[in-house]
Amino acid sequence: MIWLPFGFFLTALLYASVGFGGGSTYSALLSLAGFDYRLLPIVSLCCNVVVVTGSTIRFARAGELPWRGALTLSLVAAPLAFLGGLTPIREDAFLILMGLSLVGAGLALFLPRAPETDEAPAPLARLMGWAAAPLGYLAGLVGIGGGIFLAPLLHLTRWNKARRIAATTSLFILINSLAGLFGQLLRGGADRFAEALTGALPLLVAVVIGGQLGSLLALRILPERMIRWLTAALTIWAGSRLLLG
Repeated sequence: MIWLPFGFFLTALLYASVGFGGGSTYSALLSLAGFDYRLLPIVSLCCNVVVVTGSTIRFARAGELPWRGALTLSLVAAPLAFLGGLTPIREDAFLILMGLSLVGAGLALFLPRAPETDEAPAPLARLMGWAAAPLGYLAGLVGIGGGIFLAPLLHLTRWNKARRIAATTSLFILINSLAGLFGQLLRGGADRFAEALTGALPLLVAVVIGGQLGSLLALRILPERMIRWLTAALTIWAGSRLLLG
């Protein structure tokens, strides 16, 4: 599949430029390429970790990471991500959930972001910890970070400033991806984990390069809104392909 590393590179570039990892689209691309669905979450979550680790470090060095709030959301979701990784799921259910997650994530990217104001957070902002829990379970179950769903909720409730929400989302994806990977490892064993990563090295290299370019260059070349729309189009296309077979 010559096109697959390029697809991973493009996905990492687009998602990293808007603060996400891209796990949902990695899984969709692997499914469309005919990979065993039981291996998809492992590869996708590993790629997530590669992409968002760099973003999280950069945000932390810039002093933009609100550690208390970000860790609260992440640590609420992480145990559920671990349980999601442990949960067995049939292939048809997995593909339906993945397709719906992708379409929902793509539509979420079209939601408007809160403007940078000093307006107080909306009352619902205090409930984001409860919203993080089911997102964590979904993340571990289908091999995504969950941040692509969390970020729009944080923006709509004015949880924090846009850059700090992006930093929080990166940490959220990183911690949930690691928890989900641990659950996948315990459920499938070391042999399945090794099988998933065998031959995945070109894909990991592709997301390293794409993630770095996305976070460092993309926002300087294209307007953020255009990048979000391109990311949404890619996500909805992949989800629709899975749902329509």
